Amino acid sequence: MNRVAIVHYWLINYRGGEKVVEALSKIYPDSDIFTHVYDAEKMPEQISRHQVQTTFIDRLPGGKQWYQSYLPLMPLALRQLDLSPYDLIISSESGPAKGIRKPPHALHICYCHTPMRYLWDMADYYFKEAAFIKKIGMKFFLPALRKWDLWSASQVDVFVANSRFVAERINRIYGREATVIYPPVNVDRFMRLEKKPQGYYLYFGQLTAYKRADLAVEAFNRSGRKLKIAGTGEERKKLEAMASGNIEFLGRVSDNELDELYAGAEALVFPGIEDFGIVPVEAQAAGCPVIALAEGGALETVIDRVTGILFQNPEAESLNQAIDEFESSTLSSQACKDNALRFSEQRFLEEFSAFAQRQLTAHHS
Repeated sequence: MNRVAIVHYWLINYRGGEKVVEALSKIYPDSDIFTHVYDAEKMPEQISRHQVQTTFIDRLPGGKQWYQSYLPLMPLALRQLDLSPYDLIISSESGPAKGIRKPPHALHICYCHTPMRYLWDMADYYFKEAAFIKKIGMKFFLPALRKWDLWSASQVDVFVANSRFVAERINRIYGREATVIYPPVNVDRFMRLEKKPQGYYLYFGQLTAYKRADLAVEAFNRSGRKLKIAGTGEERKKLEAMASGNIEFLGRVSDNELDELYAGAEALVFPGIEDFGIVPVEAQAAGCPVIALAEGGALETVIDRVTGILFQNPEAESLNQAIDEFESSTLSSQACKDNALRFSEQRFLEEFSAFAQRQLTAHHS
């Protein structure tokens, strides 16, 4: 029987990456989990019932709060993990996770949510938003971290990407091919919802600059249509200051409130670029069409003019034209639900399990 280790960058918030770890732990119920920092109270029971081992980052001052500030130490922390008992190592990567010391006999599969944004495609954005001290640190450490990231990619046996968009980035940055296995989405939870549009549009997600909630605010300022914004983040005050009275900020919402929002929305507005994007899949599972920028994962999760409308330019005018087109169309809620089934958790469990077994068989032979 193969012993399995799952390595994840940090277990602090329960988001898309952590949902992948949760699903992997179902495939491998006897696996052990390794991570830099761990907050058991924020993790589901499925993860907490496993043996979870942290690196020394977890024991540094303020490790659980300021773990990202310790990024330059994480390559060293990973190398100190003893993974010699394991035959299969699965790293869950969008932060430092794949740079482990792999035993000679083991197979290392990296499930890559994205190559680290703050080292590559979004380095300029993170530098611009960083405080002065962090800017100095980034100037000093960024070249070395990029070199380490490229080296650690070369140590991976097999890459799996969560979308074709990410597979292309893996190829561009690391020069490696990746098999696409879409991440698990709990579509069953939303399938039971009955769609009853209430005349408003919905933005749901973090209010950070790169998710482009400002584009939605600008578009709805111009059109006067009703927009509900659910979510929190550092951009909220700025967005509230620029928003007209037809735009309502709801802050953090509960699961039940989110269900009601999906059921009542005319459509979800998704103006940012995501590597995959779980929210548009959840919306479609609820029968809610999606109006999304035609870039990133939305190109793979939204079927243009069938389950939503894709707009071409990240501009308010282009978004409003897409909404005009949506309002003159007749998209089917059932088509949205049917499309969402392509991203179910059961599909992920079956696909990843079969893929890993094939790779193990080839590795052992």
